[in-house]
Order: sequence, then structure tokens, then C-alpha cells
Amino acid sequence: MSRTAGTGADTGKPVLIHDPTLRDGHHAVRHQLSREQLRAYAAAADAAAVPVVEVGHGNGLGASSLQVGQARLSDDEMLSVVREALQNSRMGVFMLPGWGTAGDLRKAIAHEADLVRIGTHCTEADLAERHLGFLREAGVDAHGVLLMSHMASAQQLAEECARLVGFGATGVGILDSSGHYLPADVTERIRAIREAVDVPVMFHGHNNLGMAVANSIAAAEAGAGILDACARGFGAGAGNTQLEVLVPVLERLGFFTGIDLYRLLDAADIAERELMDSPPTIDSVGIVSGLAGVFSGFKTRVLDISRREGVDPRDVFFQLGRLQAVAGQEDLIVDVALTLRDARRETGERSVSHV
Repeated sequence: MSRTAGTGADTGKPVLIHDPTLRDGHHAVRHQLSREQLRAYAAAADAAAVPVVEVGHGNGLGASSLQVGQARLSDDEMLSVVREALQNSRMGVFMLPGWGTAGDLRKAIAHEADLVRIGTHCTEADLAERHLGFLREAGVDAHGVLLMSHMASAQQLAEECARLVGFGATGVGILDSSGHYLPADVTERIRAIREAVDVPVMFHGHNNLGMAVANSIAAAEAGAGILDACARGFGAGAGNTQLEVLVPVLERLGFFTGIDLYRLLDAADIAERELMDSPPTIDSVGIVSGLAGVFSGFKTRVLDISRREGVDPRDVFFQLGRLQAVAGQEDLIVDVALTLRDARRETGERSVSHV
């Protein structure tokens, strides 16, 4: 029996799997993964021949802070541990301009990061120009990726991705940061981007509406050559595309990942046992987050602040969606919760006076 996913054939259309379990998954545990946890999963993913293993604070290089969460380990410690554990897989890192700096990129390069992703809001590709240029000059494989991509049209995303390529990106793509997409949305956007650029295109899905695997398949069929997925869907809120489900589904459809299925399943078991209290689930708040189009990483803080202020977290999410809140604007959660609290009190006082 073949241990590769699906039929075991290696003649299908190749798709590169990028695994951000040790970066995006960090959101689910308040960025508190230990050396031992990082090492255990990185070694398991490497044994499964996962092509790229991404590591770091959930918000990327340089992001550890009181505002978005202080990581248990420094960037240097995380990169060092994972680099040592990877014998075959490439090591990836992620950075958001404004959190990370060129200095952080130099540190990542010193730790022999093989692939660097620079993320920006979906209509702000210009913010990546300096960092992509720096990486191009350093000879590092650098991708430009657009966050909260549901906030822009297919044509806008294509234009922004073309800009990223002009800045030196060797790959481009979009993140469904809030799990808002349906497959037709993904197909339209990936096709538009593929027509606009001549570099690999990636897609990163979240599972708020239960569509992460279906959306990833739609991306592959529309021409995306790179797909993100996490073990057990480990990630913020309802979680990310589930890696150990996506890979065999891709291969059943005739795509080729080169990943060892049994060892991938072993890695997923290790992730569930070692990294998380329980796998992500699509709960009521996660569904509302997806419907509202709000970054899944807001979930923990929305719940904490809503509980403290005595307001419905679903109302907070829908209002954040109306305000088009994005990662880095976590302070808005407090403002929204206080506004809703005050409005509720005023309504309550008026209704009492009308009795």
C-alpha cells in the first residue's frame, strides 16, 4: 500500500504545501508555544516531507508585544529551534511592515530562513516595497501576500499582486483572514491574479464558515500553485485549512504534493497532543466572525473584552466588520465594546423611564 496521499502517483499537477502551524497556530495559544513543542512538530512535519514549515509569533517577526500578545520565546529562539529540527523542509517566516523591520529580516536571514513572506492589507501593497527590495538584494525567496483580501475586488487584488511582483516578490497571494469566502469568490480572485502575474500564486484559508478545504481546492483548480494549511487546522478562531485533510483530497483530485500521508497523519496527531488543548471548532462566535469579515485572531480579545464589559461578542464582531477593522487595530475592540455597553445602558434607562 502506498504511503503517499491518494493514489501515490507523482505525475499530477504539483502543488506546494506551506505549513504555518507553528506561526498562525500561535494565535490559538496566545503565542506561548515552548521550545519542546516547536521542536516536536517541526521534526514531524520534516519527516512527512512537508515542503515549507513556517515559524514565529502569530503576527510575524517583531510582533511580540503587549498590544497583540507577548510570545513565550523570542524570534531568535523560535527560529533557532526550528532550523535545527528541519533536515529537508524549508523554513519560512512571516512579517508585517510596522511590526517587523529590516533588522528582523536580517536576523531571519542569519538563521537561514529559506522563504520570507511580507504581508500587507489587501489594498496597501506599497508598504511591502522596501522590504521586498531588501530581500531581493539579499537573494532570499520573498513572497508578497495580501491580508483581509475579501475587502477588495478581484481586479484590485490582481493589480496589487502585480505591484508586489514589480517590487521583487517571487510569489504572491491572498489570505482569507476572516474565513469569509465561498469557493466562487476564491475562483474569481485567483484567476484574476494568475492572469496578472507570472510568479506562483498562493491561497491561505480560514474555516469560519466550514469552507477552508473547499476554498483551497477552488484555488488550486483556478491555478494557485501554493496552498497553506495547518495540522488539525491549528489557528485563530475557527482555525485554518486542515492540512491532513487537504493533502489527500488534493491528490485524489490529481494534484501532487509529495507528502508522506502516514507521517503527515502522525504529525497531525503530535500537533493535537502537544500543541493545543483541543482542535479548533466552528463555534457561534467563529461563524459570526466569518460572516462579519473580521480577522479570526481577534476572537480571544473580543471574548475577553466583551465579557468584561457585559456586551454580546457577536455584536462586537458585526460592528468591527462595519468598521472594516484589520489586524493591528485591536484597540478598536475596546472602543466598540464600550460604545455598545454605553448604548445598552442608555437604552435600558430610557425603557425604565417609559414604564
